[in-house]
Amino acid sequence: MKLIMKTEFEDLRLNEAHQFETDSNGDKQTVKIYHGDNLIAKKIKLKKSIRYFAIEGYQQYLTTLH
Repeated sequence: MKLIMKTEFEDLRLNEAHQFETDSNGDKQTVKIYHGDNLIAKKIKLKKSIRYFAIEGYQQYLTTLH
C-alpha cells in the first residue's frame, strides 16, 4: 500500500459501491474500505497523526467527476 491524499480517500469512502468499517483500539483508529472482499484503502489515526493508504491501481476505484 502507498500513501494517498485525504481527498482521494474520502472519494473512495463516499462511493456507494464500496463498504467501509471502523475500528478503535485505545489511541489508534482505523477505517478500512473494501470493494467486494478486497481491501482497497485504509486510514490510520494514531494520536495526532493521520495517514491514508491505498493499493496500487486504486485510481480505477475513484469516482469520475462530471
